[in-house]
Amino acid sequence: MFLEKINTLKDLRDMDPAEMNQLAGEIRQYLTEVVSRTGGHLASNLGVVELTIALHYVFNTPEDKIIWDVGHQCYTHKILTERRNRFETLRQDGGISGFPSRKESPYDVFDTGHASNSISIAVGLSEATKKSHNNSKIIAVIGDGSLTGGMAFEALNHAGHLKSGIIVVLNDNEMSISKNIGALSAHLNKIMTGEFVSNIREEIKGRIKNLPGFGNRVYKAARHLEEVIKGLITPGMLFETLGFTYVGPVDGHNLNHLLDNLKNIRRLKGPVLIHVITKKGRGYNHAEDNPARFHGISTFEVTTGMCKASACTYTDVFGDTIIELARKDEKIVAITAAMGLGTGLDRFSSLFPDRFYDIGIAEQHGITFAAALALGGYRPFVAIYSTFLQRAYDQIILDVCLQNLPVVFAVDRSGIVGQDGPTHHGVFDISYFRHIPNVTVMSPKDENELRHMLYTAYLLQKPAVVRYPRGETQGVIMDETFKEIPLGRWERLKEGKDIAVIACGNTVWPALSAAVELESHGIHCCVVNGRFIKPMDGEMLVALASEVPRVLTVEENVLAGGFGSAVMEFFSEEGITIPVKRLGIPDVFLPHGSQYNLRKSIGIDKEGIKRFIQKWLGTA
Repeated sequence: MFLEKINTLKDLRDMDPAEMNQLAGEIRQYLTEVVSRTGGHLASNLGVVELTIALHYVFNTPEDKIIWDVGHQCYTHKILTERRNRFETLRQDGGISGFPSRKESPYDVFDTGHASNSISIAVGLSEATKKSHNNSKIIAVIGDGSLTGGMAFEALNHAGHLKSGIIVVLNDNEMSISKNIGALSAHLNKIMTGEFVSNIREEIKGRIKNLPGFGNRVYKAARHLEEVIKGLITPGMLFETLGFTYVGPVDGHNLNHLLDNLKNIRRLKGPVLIHVITKKGRGYNHAEDNPARFHGISTFEVTTGMCKASACTYTDVFGDTIIELARKDEKIVAITAAMGLGTGLDRFSSLFPDRFYDIGIAEQHGITFAAALALGGYRPFVAIYSTFLQRAYDQIILDVCLQNLPVVFAVDRSGIVGQDGPTHHGVFDISYFRHIPNVTVMSPKDENELRHMLYTAYLLQKPAVVRYPRGETQGVIMDETFKEIPLGRWERLKEGKDIAVIACGNTVWPALSAAVELESHGIHCCVVNGRFIKPMDGEMLVALASEVPRVLTVEENVLAGGFGSAVMEFFSEEGITIPVKRLGIPDVFLPHGSQYNLRKSIGIDKEGIKRFIQKWLGTA
């Protein structure tokens, strides 16, 4: 077993290629076993085992620096960089992160988690090393999917302009590069169809076809060869045009080829891009056969590849609801950013392929694209995770809300998401949406309300946001028919004279459960479902202020600028004096961990709400 001997990178660098090939197989088996118990990003990590080994063998890390775009493919990197003994704590409470973390290791250069920024980081670090007269090599590893992000091309352009001494490793795992390069190559193909090349082609064509006996067969073979060559050189031409030296394609699972090429590249000057072909899920049949499902997966059985049976999720409810609405209105279209499966739109895309748009990792474009569709009379539903929607903030304001266009934002993964950690928690969306004019913001207490909110958003004919959490639903019975929820109207769930607890989203049921249990302690709580974050139910707030002596708000969003802040602002503007306290996300970046434990740690679970109320009322 070679894996057990890898404690430092010196142990790796003392190995020969044959031993490293055996090590790669052992790492794949270990990754599969661990991720089957912890959940995580399996397919992408299985695809870069040899590439990671080669990078750390050839380059003098951590002096030479490797930046992992997105970062969800860094598991082998973590195993090789002195964390093998802790790897089984992956994504667990108090364990190592599933993404690069500067707090965790000097080998983790940047806290990545969102796509398309690695080349920008590399360009900046390259400039810093140049100004410091440092000879460190800077390597950015970016996948073909991340290359769909406009930021990556902005950085490539800047790197070429600066003649930065960076090395970009394009990890082409055949998931999207063909489509993306195909779209980009329309311009580049002019080189292949220009007058000079065309004239040469026609002359050669004529000479070949006139060969006696077998000219036509030779001509057909040459045409096939032309297409193959064009497919190979077009990506390289793109990067060469941007000022890069292009190397590849290189087999990303052939260590000898990787080592030879990386050693040569290390000596080159200026920006270099090496195009590496890998296979997502390599070495584990179930992941190879279905890499999308094993991109980010919960715990599973290794032999069968099957996850444990899961209950209905909020994402499932969204996916079913938009299909039902789309059957009623052919103007409804769905848009997502490289997350068709994750947002529950996979079935929609099968049923309505002409009404489904996956715009790649290009959220800014996606929002403006949706705005224009709305302008053209269509009803776009944009399904993007809360944390990724932040990337399109300017477009939300100027292209949708300023023009008051009827775009529905289905904001999945709002609130605490769990093991993916601080780059993925969707705890800012209330704050970044509620101050924008023209927009309606809603958050359902359960799956039945989510269904009606999506219908209400569809009817509004203006920008609307429906934010909902990751994970299982409450298990309530859902209505068969849609109901429009009166705009800005809240819902009283329980009466009480001692305190009003106004909760929104998935904090409503814990607040109600806490209030019911407090009855036995002689504390009578009024519980309100603050389902509209904007507009708020001013009439109910005025009434509550005359009925109870204090108000507590509960939300799964940062407190700064959140739901509770909106309640306090209302009372202030109305000149109403009443004590208000807030429970929510404090002014910190939450770490990774289970949703249950993270909610418990900040006191927004049932027991935390109970304790807070008892302490405030002096009965604790």
